[in-house]
Amino acid sequence: MATTRTAYDDLPATVRTAIEDRTGPVIDVETTSAGLNSQFSARVTGKAAVCHIKGLRSDHRWAWTQRREAEVNPYVYAVAPTLLWHIQAGGWDLLAFEAIHGHHADYRPGSPDLPRVADTLRHLGTLPCPDIELRRAEQRLHAYVTRPSDAELFAGDTLLHTDLNNENVLVTDDEQALLVDWAWATRGTPWLDAGYWVIWLMAAGGHTPHSAEAWAARIPAWNTAPQHALDAFAGANAALWEEIAGADPDPWTQRLLTAARGWSAHRSTR
Repeated sequence: MATTRTAYDDLPATVRTAIEDRTGPVIDVETTSAGLNSQFSARVTGKAAVCHIKGLRSDHRWAWTQRREAEVNPYVYAVAPTLLWHIQAGGWDLLAFEAIHGHHADYRPGSPDLPRVADTLRHLGTLPCPDIELRRAEQRLHAYVTRPSDAELFAGDTLLHTDLNNENVLVTDDEQALLVDWAWATRGTPWLDAGYWVIWLMAAGGHTPHSAEAWAARIPAWNTAPQHALDAFAGANAALWEEIAGADPDPWTQRLLTAARGWSAHRSTR
């Protein structure tokens, strides 16, 4: 379920002071609507610096995701905005990233952003997985597979993003796709991000399972995946989105459920 945004002026004075210690006096704040898990998310322009700041109250149940993003960032500079600072102040946990000029990726068929995203996912697949605490794909999906042993098909030692919502992909003015929101960074088998991308492509509208898989096939790791593993992954995601959409029946969760069901049905009738 999406969090409720807090305006900059509604942050505690100690938090605003901590921010201005790093940005200088704030001139402008542009609240961003993208991203579902941040209680504060804005482009903050100060006299000394401009940055994108996102945050949660320190007692929020997802506050751990802030730490995860901070820990992952040094290892993903090639495919993500740079983390400038990470602070806790006034009961809040805040991350500040370099301000990126660009737009959220357009996943619709024919979009010039699609090859850029494929390039970035290829690049991500070449990065070493850091020796830090990460969730494991087989653990995240074990409750959703038909046979318990199928979860092991997703195990591996590759660094994965796993949340390829188009709003988590920024295409810069120089046409590079950057991945943001690494809260769900995971260790798993190399082809999983390509598989997650299939579902988000279908949810964007216009993509069939065939066309979405054709884009996934531009990522080398996809072509190493056993067909039965892809079948199991598609089925697990259909079950996962059944659970999510049942608990939070918003239009966006319904789109993802429809896409995941459609892909699973396609895989089961090959």
